[in-house]
Amino acid sequence: MTATYLKEEHHMFRESLRKFLAIEAVPHYDQWERERMIPREFWRKLGEQGFLGAWIDEEFGGLNADFGYSVVLNEELERVGTSLIGVGLHNDIVVPYLDTYGTDWQKQQWLPRCITGETITAIAMTEPGTGSDLAAIKTTAVRDGDHYIVNGEKTFITNGIHADLIVVACKTDTAVRPAHRGISLLVVERDTPGFTRGKKLDKVGLHAQDTAELIFQDARVPAANLLGEEGKGFYYLMEKLQQERLIVGISAQVAAEEMLRMTIEYVKNRRAFGQTISQFQNTQFAIADLATEIEIGRTFLDDLIGKHMNGEHVVTQVSMAKMWLTEMAKKVASECMQLHGGYGYMEEYPIARRYRDIPVAAIYAGTNQIMKTIIAKNLGL
Repeated sequence: MTATYLKEEHHMFRESLRKFLAIEAVPHYDQWERERMIPREFWRKLGEQGFLGAWIDEEFGGLNADFGYSVVLNEELERVGTSLIGVGLHNDIVVPYLDTYGTDWQKQQWLPRCITGETITAIAMTEPGTGSDLAAIKTTAVRDGDHYIVNGEKTFITNGIHADLIVVACKTDTAVRPAHRGISLLVVERDTPGFTRGKKLDKVGLHAQDTAELIFQDARVPAANLLGEEGKGFYYLMEKLQQERLIVGISAQVAAEEMLRMTIEYVKNRRAFGQTISQFQNTQFAIADLATEIEIGRTFLDDLIGKHMNGEHVVTQVSMAKMWLTEMAKKVASECMQLHGGYGYMEEYPIARRYRDIPVAAIYAGTNQIMKTIIAKNLGL
């Protein structure tokens, strides 16, 4: 099935990107997983080929392209491996904050290098003691002349080691009630005095994807790096979460499609009791169930992407998609590993890596329990 929002130019973009990834990512991905890092050189090559920031205005070096290009980018990166999600986070989650809320000066300063891959971005919301409770963050930013003095810690930050620009959610007003009205967004640069990175976090999966702790000890951030207005940070975050959760849904859907593809290939070749595993009715029924759910997921997702591209407010449906697609992908991972038998538990088979990588999708960008809360609230409950 071909999505109606994809045109000939999107298919050309996909073909070019696939050829690039076949040379620059696929042969190296296992090594990146072992080394627990994707090299910066890969980012620069993505930028050189025009794969980053295609949606950004031409004034800043982009192509003013539509979201369909971002969909293609995230799909093809996921087909290589989930550890490449940091690219999607940079391209379609963090940089849109700079583009939407940044001043002309900020955009001129930051966007061109985000497009070339010379600058890598991250967003820092989560703290060691807050999790999904954004209003409870403790990181503070106190105005001191032409600077803010930032103190606090962030954790589970995607691109945390590589990041040159980090959008940091912090409290510029700790007294205002409700507390979320005191949240602002500051852009912290790599060489900011008082800003350090903690250890690169050792995760169950996503081994090549760089995740880190960030530490701010009297970090001096120029007041000119305030993104948008003071006290509006929470609202900015809420506005952008629709696209963030849609990106997570895209990755989960593609991961499920890839796991089904590799499992069908495996059961057609693996023999037991004098026949291929694919000839057993249990295998056929299991795969038929998975294929049906994956097809339903793709239909729902493509419909939502089209609505998002049309500027429709689909927060409830995106929350449903993020929740359902990530849970579906977890189910697919478990059942596909089972169909691989003992070999599915071996590192040489890609299903093992997918099995490790997929569960966290139900946690980041707001846990699936948070998604259920949003859905219930929007249904008037």
